[in-house]
Amino acid sequence: MELSKRLQAVADSVTPGNRVADVGCDHAYISIYLIEHGISPLVVAMDVNKGPLERAKENIERKGFSSKIQVRLSDGLKKLQPGEVDTILIAGMGGALVTRILEEGAAAVKRCRELVLQPQSELPLVRKYLHTIGFQIRTELMLEEDGKYYDIIKAVPSFINETYEREVFYQYGKLPLEGQDAVAKDFLLREKRLKSQVMEELSRNSTENTRKRLAQVEQEIAYIEEGLLYYKEKVFLS
Repeated sequence: MELSKRLQAVADSVTPGNRVADVGCDHAYISIYLIEHGISPLVVAMDVNKGPLERAKENIERKGFSSKIQVRLSDGLKKLQPGEVDTILIAGMGGALVTRILEEGAAAVKRCRELVLQPQSELPLVRKYLHTIGFQIRTELMLEEDGKYYDIIKAVPSFINETYEREVFYQYGKLPLEGQDAVAKDFLLREKRLKSQVMEELSRNSTENTRKRLAQVEQEIAYIEEGLLYYKEKVFLS
């Protein structure tokens, strides 16, 4: 099973030997990969939609993995028992939906060893929620594929009650910024360029709504510029 760059990074984030719940499994490509490469001994492939789940089941049967991959029709984590898996994996969903799934499946989340998340949007919301429920962000990777940027977060239960001291870390990730991640830098530069264009267009109009939006964009650019400060030495050298 060959995965896209995004899905490969998600699969690589799973701790070997862990049982995995693949939430929103779609065609079960990650589930199959985890079994095929001996990363996981058991996967519960879950999806809320019958169509994709049927195709997932066909793909699993074709590979001969029916005994190692359980297929379940489930809205989020509702059909997962607490303690049944070690890793809860959610990829390709919006951040608000990711947090809703985790909140509604709190009993299973409390009993897992790690969360592997790849939200498509609203990353600050996800980072803040993880800290709210007592998880520490252990690793965070950003990658680019086909002109789109993706963020993969691995979080683990923690007794230290991790919080970020700066809002910019919630906006763009403490680990990528402090690690001077090159892809994250490219993302920040692109975002600054795009938001500067938006700000220029908004400045041409003077309505109450545009003034409010302009203030928001100015704050967003301020966070981007703060994030870019972590690359100061590299910027100097380039």
